[in-house]
Amino acid sequence: MDIQLDTAPCGYFSISDSGIILTVNQTLLDMLLYERHELLGRHIESVMSVTNKLFFHTYFYPYIQMHGHVNEMYFSLRTNSQQDLPVLLNGVRHQRDGQTVMDCVAVVMRKRIEHERDILRTKTKLEELYQATNEANHKLEALHEEYEVKQQELMRINLQLETMASTDPLTGLHNRRFFQVSLLALLLSFRETGKPFSLLIIDIDHFKRINDTFGHPAGDAVLVHLARLLKSMARDTDIIARFGGEEFVIILPSTREEDAILTAEQYRSVIASSPCGEHTITVSIGASTVGPGDNDETLLHQADTALYVSKSSGRNRVTHSNHLVPAQD
Repeated sequence: MDIQLDTAPCGYFSISDSGIILTVNQTLLDMLLYERHELLGRHIESVMSVTNKLFFHTYFYPYIQMHGHVNEMYFSLRTNSQQDLPVLLNGVRHQRDGQTVMDCVAVVMRKRIEHERDILRTKTKLEELYQATNEANHKLEALHEEYEVKQQELMRINLQLETMASTDPLTGLHNRRFFQVSLLALLLSFRETGKPFSLLIIDIDHFKRINDTFGHPAGDAVLVHLARLLKSMARDTDIIARFGGEEFVIILPSTREEDAILTAEQYRSVIASSPCGEHTITVSIGASTVGPGDNDETLLHQADTALYVSKSSGRNRVTHSNHLVPAQD
């Protein structure tokens, strides 16, 4: 497991179709107070209470096997010290190395629970006070106000959590995590239906020169400008995300190689002819199209290799991985 996943700000674990823990990152180990060797090879239900085991069986397994994913499942894990740890769980079921696995991320939800409990307690008090005498009406109004404030705060926290989980804060595009989940879902669909899709990696040419010459605010303005252009040209079904730094990725559903190249050329041409203030930017694009045996890593590697060729061949151009010359032995 790479260091970025191992120390990610959320817990991650991968389990077999029967529930055996295959991988676990350090963040989840720290959350549950376990050493890695203590969890690997154990059943995921060994870190659950009896109640949550039942919930896992009646909801998680049937739903993920039917739909291939579970979003925002709310329950508790059991730590090594036998304390309940409330988490929000997302899971994706797919094939990897010939084995069906379920990749899951868990985000600790203590703060959200505290707000929910506050709201429930306040609501209970309100129901009791509604039956009280007129002398308690002023207290009822105050508590009702408190209830409304806490409800708004909970809504704000929920919206913030959803936004943080899937959005890049600078550009407003989807973030890398959302892109990776979407890519896995499309790969699963391709294996089941054969429906093709393509992937573009877009990199701003000489972006470091803009930052070094005009400063990071100018660089940020260029990133926002490019994000708006990409969104304005994309179809409703396309998935656009900021991959990191000056790199953007676009998933093109139902798109074969030829159309992927045409679409990439359209992006390249429009960007080159749409100045951002005093800056005229160009982009280099690498493209790949899903094929039998591909997974998320091979598709990204193919597109990234094609991007490198676009860069090394003079920039401001599109290269599809299927057009690369194989390396000579």
